[in-house]
Amino acid sequence: MKRFWSVFFFLFVGISIQAQKVQTKPATSVSDIMAPVGVLKGISDSALLDVVQKQSFRYFWNFAHPVSNMSRERSNEAYGYGADVVTTGGTGFGIMSVIVATERKWIGRDTAAKFLLKMVNFLLKSDSYHGVFPHWLNGATGKTIPFSRKDDGADLVETSYLLQGLLCARQYFNGTNNIETELRNRIGWMWGEVEWNWFTNGGQEVLYWHWSPNNGWAMNFPVRGFNECLIMYVLAASGERYPVSPAVYHRGWAESNFFKNGKEFYGIKLPLGFDYGGPLFFSQYSFMGIDPRGLKDQYADYWEQNRNHTLINREHSLRNPKKFVGYGADCWGLTASDTYYGYDAHSPSNDNGTITPTAALSAFPYTPEYSMQALKHFYFDLGTSIWSEYGFVDAFNETQKWTAKSHLAIDQGPIVVMIENYRSGLMWKLFMSCPEIQKGLTKLGFQSPSIKK
Repeated sequence: MKRFWSVFFFLFVGISIQAQKVQTKPATSVSDIMAPVGVLKGISDSALLDVVQKQSFRYFWNFAHPVSNMSRERSNEAYGYGADVVTTGGTGFGIMSVIVATERKWIGRDTAAKFLLKMVNFLLKSDSYHGVFPHWLNGATGKTIPFSRKDDGADLVETSYLLQGLLCARQYFNGTNNIETELRNRIGWMWGEVEWNWFTNGGQEVLYWHWSPNNGWAMNFPVRGFNECLIMYVLAASGERYPVSPAVYHRGWAESNFFKNGKEFYGIKLPLGFDYGGPLFFSQYSFMGIDPRGLKDQYADYWEQNRNHTLINREHSLRNPKKFVGYGADCWGLTASDTYYGYDAHSPSNDNGTITPTAALSAFPYTPEYSMQALKHFYFDLGTSIWSEYGFVDAFNETQKWTAKSHLAIDQGPIVVMIENYRSGLMWKLFMSCPEIQKGLTKLGFQSPSIKK
């Protein structure tokens, strides 16, 4: 198990190098979203959610790359590459955050549509491989920045997160004016050009994460569940020009020694996945768009899966078997994030005492009472020690007396989006309204109240 995770997250985050501080200069091409940096006392729960969503959104607006409007990988320098590193998947989360900000009238609709159209036009001219983008791009030039020595081409998982956001934008910006019409059309072109079937690596019944024009399939990473990659299989089945067959899902994704579980951990049943559930982003990234409410297939009830995964993760912090400082009912949440020695995928089976605020906050749809309990502790009790211009810092470890100075796109985005899904279900409604997605889910054998008969 430990060997699997070390290999998996080497591929997922690259070499864990302690990032160097870089100036977080706001993008000059967009207006600042002003939000208080200090902690506001005596506000209602609803107002607190507003503050946290809005402050976290600033990462994707004030700190957007000024040339591309894409989301920077992190607020400090990414592994020695400089300030131009933008993230494909994190940009997908940023797009969803822009939709939330538009709906809540923090930014104007026309301003948001123009912002996203500039981004889409940049992406259409950027490097892609069989329609699939790399993990990292240079936000000024659109050229690939290698994620590792051989990971210098297509990243199907990161591109799936990007498309999850773009499809939501296509559904949301449904106006008849030229800007929104052009935005929808260009998203449609990008979506249609993804060659999902290419990534079966010669017709195998599984999807591969990477392909490179320089290294081919050398990364050799067939993606099997259960983890954060469900969205990739749903999108691949939903593709209209280059789809994959249901067998790729059933014989690839659903066939592994870590797909079905069915055991209990801390008295809570876990239908799918690794023992104790793994890091919480497994139940969050794919489900920023896919609505888990009433979602079922022959393998699981996904609401039960995601809620129980969250409850197991929280229960671990309550029991605190390693006696870390700070853990408890109001301080929980283990997921992938920065930590005092670099970057790691925290979970009950890989726990070093690091709490990552996005874990509990992005679980709001599943455990609203417990997530609010954690939010109030993070905001009112820990306050300015972990609260900053872009919302909560990435992580903290009270045992080590360590607090991150960083923010990561893939951690800030889910806070905005999943709190919104708890409050209004906005992103779930948008994504599930895509006719292609409804057909793809049906093709794979899913049932959902959102699927039109």
